[in-house]
Amino acid sequence: MASRKETIARRASRVRRQVKKVANGRPRLSVHRSSKNIYAQIIDDAAGRTLAAASTLDASLRGDLKTGADRAAAEAVGKLVAERATKAGVKEVVFDRGAFIFHGRVKALADGAREGGLSF
Repeated sequence: MASRKETIARRASRVRRQVKKVANGRPRLSVHRSSKNIYAQIIDDAAGRTLAAASTLDASLRGDLKTGADRAAAEAVGKLVAERATKAGVKEVVFDRGAFIFHGRVKALADGAREGGLSF
């Protein structure tokens, strides 16, 4: 039987493989969720570099948030990464949820990014 780490890694790679198939040259919005914070970055896989990033650890968000581990914080991170992406010239992305279920904080981040101007 596979360990929990192996199962999560396999799920994340399966999702990432599907995302890359439908990307059509668009950068991906990758999400990582921990128990205390949430992180998002927009990655250009063709060039292999990060175009924009945001997390609940950013100084601009830290004072405004009650905690980094709730839906309000995730939505704020989504809006911030969308704002930084539009400054970098990115309007369309493909959403990479990794091994996380599209529910709760991950969904709130996606909704915040859509409100901020990203389309996916």
